Amino acid sequence: MPETVARTQTPMRAWVVVFSGTAINLCLGILYAWSIWKANLIGKAEYPPGTAMTGLNEGWHYLTDAQATWAYAICGITFALFMIPGGILQDRLGPRLGATLGGLFLGGGCLIAGFSRSYWGLVGGFGLMGGIGMGLGYAAATPAAVKWFGPERRGLVAGLVVGGYGAAAIYIAPLAEFLIGRVGISGTFIGLGIFFSIVVVGAAQLLATPPSDYQPAAPANSSSAPASVPTGMSMRQMLGTWQFYAMVVLFVASAQSGLLVIANAKGILQETTQGVGFLAANAWLLASFGGFINAAGRVGTGVYSDKIGRQGAYLINGLASVACLFLTPTIMHSGSVALVFLTVGVAFWQYGGGLSLMPAMTADYFGANDLGSKYGLVFLGWGIAFFVPQLAGYLRDMTGTLDTAFYISGTLMFLAVILSRFVTRPTAA
Repeated sequence: MPETVARTQTPMRAWVVVFSGTAINLCLGILYAWSIWKANLIGKAEYPPGTAMTGLNEGWHYLTDAQATWAYAICGITFALFMIPGGILQDRLGPRLGATLGGLFLGGGCLIAGFSRSYWGLVGGFGLMGGIGMGLGYAAATPAAVKWFGPERRGLVAGLVVGGYGAAAIYIAPLAEFLIGRVGISGTFIGLGIFFSIVVVGAAQLLATPPSDYQPAAPANSSSAPASVPTGMSMRQMLGTWQFYAMVVLFVASAQSGLLVIANAKGILQETTQGVGFLAANAWLLASFGGFINAAGRVGTGVYSDKIGRQGAYLINGLASVACLFLTPTIMHSGSVALVFLTVGVAFWQYGGGLSLMPAMTADYFGANDLGSKYGLVFLGWGIAFFVPQLAGYLRDMTGTLDTAFYISGTLMFLAVILSRFVTRPTAA
């Protein structure tokens, strides 16, 4: 058996896997542009919920805010649930199969939503099948990439891969707005579904995990690398630690604040501008801007979490987000567009940062072995977080505003920041 030698340079194959995962997530991230579809599905005073649509969208009916949020919420919850079998599939059979199935399910779900022209087709197609595709694909991409790198680069690598998911809204939001205006809601789902299937299935073939005797490149200054569990815990051992459950709670809080903004980005800008002017007519700009900040937050937080630690990064991001969540209702009522972009941007940065912190923290705390399965369990927190945007939909239907939802979200984030100060690395078994 050949002797394992520590590397001094990361192989090119590792970076191919990283950027293939990024390409996959640039398609799976359609969820982050949901506010564009939602704005076109919700009824208005002149077209109350239940009214039949006409023209390009003939066959569709207008929905309530809560109904339009259900497809988004079910997609996210299903996504989180299928991260578990997706992670097991990745650990046992490698990343290609899961990512390939992810592309096929996502594309098929978009086709069903488009051809059905119905609420239940939207929920079953985009919500259920799309969520399955996202869970299987996402579970394949990130762990496969992280396994090629040591602890000192995990934050950066996780940020680059998941950054693709966040960045998807940069191009999907304006593209969806353009397509809905020209080919309708159904045509947009169908066209994007075909495109996403081709890209994801193609990129999936470039994913791979390192050989069993592979050793990541040694850091230039090994003393600066965060310590990890020496031998790596088993899933059973991980589930026996209180830190696992604390991390799920941290994930819920970090995710819910961003998901609230993502689900309502276009509506937030329309409310702030009171439906008047260029920005009201092009409210997709806030969703697209959010996609850019979301992606930047993943990479940026990954970089400084490698230097100051995961807890320090969570604290900085969390406190900034708390302040902005509590201020957002007041700023919206003031009509200040610049401040809305600022506060929403901070929420997007914190949200994106959490999605690079959590896989890196999972590997740091519990070991990189079986990382797909371990992170799949931690990722349940992201799915649970969808209760906040769903609750916000009901609150908005009842009160006409998102004010209460933002205050609830800020409170949850603040409590999680406090909890994060007590979460320590478990002792290896």
